[in-house]
Amino acid sequence: MSSISASTKSVFSRFFGIEPMLKKSGPLGTLPSTKQAYRSFIKMAWPSALESLLVGLVGSIDTMMVGTMGENAINAVGITNQPKFILLAVIFSLNVGVVAVVARRKGAEDQKGANHTMRVAILLSGLLSLLTSALGFLFAEPILKFAGADPVYLGDAVTYFRILCVSIVFTALNLTINAAQRGCGNTKISMRTNIVANIVNVVFNYLLINGIWIFPKWGVAGAAVATALGAFSACAISFATLLSRNGYLSLMRRGCWNISSSVLTPVLKVSSSAFVEQVFMRIGFFAYAKIVAGLGPTPYAVHLICMNILNLSFCFGDGLGIAASALVGQNLGSHRPDLSIVYGKVGQRIAFLCSTFLFLLFVGGRHGLVWLFSKEAESIALGGTIMVIMAFSTHFQTSQVVLNGCLRGAGDSAFVAATSMVSIALIRPVLTYVLCYPLGLGLSGAWISLIVDQAFRFVAGFYRFSGGKWTCIRL
Repeated sequence: MSSISASTKSVFSRFFGIEPMLKKSGPLGTLPSTKQAYRSFIKMAWPSALESLLVGLVGSIDTMMVGTMGENAINAVGITNQPKFILLAVIFSLNVGVVAVVARRKGAEDQKGANHTMRVAILLSGLLSLLTSALGFLFAEPILKFAGADPVYLGDAVTYFRILCVSIVFTALNLTINAAQRGCGNTKISMRTNIVANIVNVVFNYLLINGIWIFPKWGVAGAAVATALGAFSACAISFATLLSRNGYLSLMRRGCWNISSSVLTPVLKVSSSAFVEQVFMRIGFFAYAKIVAGLGPTPYAVHLICMNILNLSFCFGDGLGIAASALVGQNLGSHRPDLSIVYGKVGQRIAFLCSTFLFLLFVGGRHGLVWLFSKEAESIALGGTIMVIMAFSTHFQTSQVVLNGCLRGAGDSAFVAATSMVSIALIRPVLTYVLCYPLGLGLSGAWISLIVDQAFRFVAGFYRFSGGKWTCIRL
């Protein structure tokens, strides 16, 4: 019995211990203990994971509340998801560069440089979001028609989308400020701002969808107004965090706002590749959603329900990926690539444990989870099947997000962009069409293609991370 226990402990140590993680290169300085490394990673990851969970939860609550008005209402809201993310793609790209550069400056103890980067990012985010929100508002109807919106719910979808477009500027500024804070390791700030915003969203969802008390009954439009109010609240709170002179990032200290090449070049070095990634990702997701929408109202509604559940599970990977990106960037900035490797691998170990939990949850609770969104027997039955397929994507999904977070934090966004282009914009939509229609697998085919997409990105990210070239990138 003792030999079995010793053997188990040895396997556990080899897998989770930090010293075996550096068996190729060896440490360049003092290493934290295994307990300290995991504690540091979790300390940075859990606020971002909770934030991501709350954001996803609010989206799911939106769907639940809107779902009381029927399938058409769910579809009207769901069809706007990919167009919205396309409009925000340039902001997401900018923020990848902001996290990486601010983290490097923090690691190099260059507070002035970190603040200058943040200020330039705020200016760029404001200008770019004004442009994209105007385009989305003006061309809402043709955009949603192209996305595959059915005439039955097109009117509600257009109204919902235009209200969202008005709020894009607030969303963009909030995301950019939070990205800079994450680069410094201040993940709790972003969490707190979004907790308040999400509470505002949920409360006004209830009041404006149903017409409670003195509030009008606006239905789908009410859900959009609630989302916009939440975005405004988040933006206001994010700016408030920059008004303290004691914060690492602050607008109260004298600082530079000019868009100089010393700031813009390293940000664009990372962001330009991230933008290419975002473009192809959104094209791929757009095509994917459009193909699935063609399966009919019920399969599409089930697809949106399962996507909501998947997005909720994504919070684990998202939190771990954000922590990995910040820790990798900071340690490369302080000339400790060995610690960057350690924290990247620590994130992978934690991702494995989280994914195992999600796998068991999705398989064991598949019908109950779908029931939370729809009480239709047909939807619950189909959703249960999709949940089982979804369960097999969890390990690939969580792990690839952490790996790509490491690479982005190092500034290796060009590689991430290339793999995303191949996987999301090519493999997923093409395979989805083939499996759904010629092979007749229907909605199951769409989710099998999602597993293939996640697996491809995991394998590519794993080999890139293992190669170690990302530790030599300069920003």
